[in-house]
Amino acid sequence: MAHKHERTGARRIASQVLYSAAIRSMSAQELLRSNLMDCLDGPPSDYALRLITGVEEHAEELDAIINKAAKNWTLSRMPIMDVAIIRIALYEMLHVDEVPVSVSINEAVELAKCFGGEDDSPKFVNGMLGGVARQMETDAGKAATGASTEGA
Repeated sequence: MAHKHERTGARRIASQVLYSAAIRSMSAQELLRSNLMDCLDGPPSDYALRLITGVEEHAEELDAIINKAAKNWTLSRMPIMDVAIIRIALYEMLHVDEVPVSVSINEAVELAKCFGGEDDSPKFVNGMLGGVARQMETDAGKAATGASTEGA
């Protein structure tokens, strides 16, 4: 149970750091080194750093997925905090095997309730991530079907 709460806190910190970096137009790593995040209760946990680093390292991949999933929206029109939250969840969904996709989505929706840029942020975050999750399931099903019929 403590592990769950630790990751929840790590996601919260990661979202705050990524948001702060975005509004300052600097990297999150740079932001942390500069000690501009003195509002945090202490140094980010290893998991928070993993999320922050992962989101920054995979930014192009994550943003391409967001752009593909967004209907009639561009990243520049989305609230910055919503984008940070979605990026964290997508990073987990794609690159953190020990966290189930449903947990990543639920945690992102909870973050959007706390920090979201708009009243509809939780719905928006849920819709975006749910659409990506469905596409991931479809792609995985196609890959499994294609793999099983190729050898026949």
